[in-house]
Amino acid sequence: MGRIAMLMNRAETLLVNSTPRRWLQRFYEIQVLLRFGGRLLPRARALEIGCGSGYGSQLVLERFGAGRVDAVDLDPAMIERAGQRLARYGDRVRLAQGSATDLRSALNAGDSDYDAVFDFGIVHHIPDWRAAIAEVGRVLVPGGRFYFEEVTAHALARPIYQRLFDHPTEDRFTAEQFIDELAHHGLVVLGSVTRISGDYLLGVAAKPIPARSDG
Repeated sequence: MGRIAMLMNRAETLLVNSTPRRWLQRFYEIQVLLRFGGRLLPRARALEIGCGSGYGSQLVLERFGAGRVDAVDLDPAMIERAGQRLARYGDRVRLAQGSATDLRSALNAGDSDYDAVFDFGIVHHIPDWRAAIAEVGRVLVPGGRFYFEEVTAHALARPIYQRLFDHPTEDRFTAEQFIDELAHHGLVVLGSVTRISGDYLLGVAAKPIPARSDG
């Protein structure tokens, strides 16, 4: 199992749960991801890694149209908050405490279990981020899609990030390294990736459907 994610400190927890951050996510980031990857089929099973207080999973249900969402987070306090937020969706939501680098332990996630995986800025918190990408590739069905919004090493090197937030200090990924790692695990970027000032990237990658053999 890869090294688990670092918990967000108080400053970052306040930021990601703030009204401006949620407006940005709902009215800009989600629009970009929908343009690249589209909505899901009504019966689609989705996974959110690093679900926090559950706002992302709510968007996966309401904006992307997932039939069911499984969500995992390392912080038990966040799982409790997510449970309160998502209670009205009943058995369409399953929450679990655990690491994105070991989804089998956290959710008993087998190979090809999910039609979509969502990463709303969690992979850069994981020291062994490559293990998290490998898990995404493993649990996606052929034809499944990985929707990602991430923070790069370029942003994490900025003084304001270093002063306010806690992140892994080694093996941070650039946008190019993140995209290369997707390809290493057989995930193909759909269209292009939106890059913002070299600091952030948004995109969707798909797990190809194996070619049929007529033999």
